[in-house]
Amino acid sequence: MNEKYIDLLKKRRTIYALGRNMNVSEDEIVTLVKKAVRESPTAFNNQSVKAVILFGTASEKAWDIVAKRLETEVPDPQAYAKTKEKITSFKAGLGTILLFTDQRIVDQNKEQFSLYADNFQDWSEQGLGGAQLSIWTALADNQIGASLQHYNPLIDDQIREAFDVPEGWVLRAEMPFGSIEAAAGEKQYLADDERFKVITD
Repeated sequence: MNEKYIDLLKKRRTIYALGRNMNVSEDEIVTLVKKAVRESPTAFNNQSVKAVILFGTASEKAWDIVAKRLETEVPDPQAYAKTKEKITSFKAGLGTILLFTDQRIVDQNKEQFSLYADNFQDWSEQGLGGAQLSIWTALADNQIGASLQHYNPLIDDQIREAFDVPEGWVLRAEMPFGSIEAAAGEKQYLADDERFKVITD
């Protein structure tokens, strides 16, 4: 059985040590991200997943916003120092992908397909998860490291103002990316009997 895709999934790891030693262009990365999002499934093909791709000083600005916002949330200086170190590692990467759900589309679907109204919020999260995995795996296949962060909703207002985010786009995750400066550690797996159940006739 062909397991090429499984091999790609294995390459997708959380990389914290990011750099800017890249042999691909920003345009190539933008094209890759766009294609990954386009080909990811969403409920009723509503394409509710949106992305803002930041490079250079724009990406640094996003992480400066995070650092400043968290300074008021983490009052312990020692704890904040560790937090700041982590944020600095994200800032050191080549760029950041901000991932959003277009709540306007979700709300429109709730009205248009009232029978499924209670499901569309959950389905939008599932669509977002699929797009995140697609982007992350596509980056990994090109030897680009990334991780998935969630500093929303603390930074929502500041990010919206800083990057002129359209009304209705709700920030759901931040994905810093760049060259892999240190490999991820060994991944641990639960035993199969703790995760899977196979039933046959």
